Amino acid sequence: MEKKITTPLTREAARQLRCGESVLISGVIYTARDAAHKRLVELAEKGGPLPFDIENATIYYVGPTPAKEGRPIGSAGPTTSYRMDAYSPTLIALGETGMIGKGKRGPEVIAAMKEHGAVYFGAIGGAGALLARCVKKAEIVAYEDLGAEAVRRLEVEDFPAVVVIDSTGKNLYETGRAEYLATRDGK
Repeated sequence: MEKKITTPLTREAARQLRCGESVLISGVIYTARDAAHKRLVELAEKGGPLPFDIENATIYYVGPTPAKEGRPIGSAGPTTSYRMDAYSPTLIALGETGMIGKGKRGPEVIAAMKEHGAVYFGAIGGAGALLARCVKKAEIVAYEDLGAEAVRRLEVEDFPAVVVIDSTGKNLYETGRAEYLATRDGK
């Protein structure tokens, strides 16, 4: 059964989510990839205000393709998350509570998630056209010069994801593998 959640995702709500849960996300999420993350962290380190409210924000690691006529966004599949690992702990400490991407995360990111109460959602790689259907509105809010990697504000409805790493540090990449090996080995 899928759990419906609405953004902004408070730390309290993030701490209620558990590794392995399927969720449908509705509300506002932001897009940013590594170039945008670098700029956001540099801006924060200089004490400048970020171009969007990071408190309780969820960031989707995506560089969407151009929108077709009548659509708010083109194909919008997740990118590999480890490229944001150098920047994510800073943004989590500033208030980010949700991240959406694909692939493993580093120990520093997981430590920040546990300390501050954040979660990492996995989206389905290769399903960008289907995920784009969940986007009802998209607008660039910063770094337009980055093209597809500009920061966008997306309004989404029932965006499907899985809690890959919860705020306790439980990690589906580890637990899922262990369960598979136990089943495979007949334990």
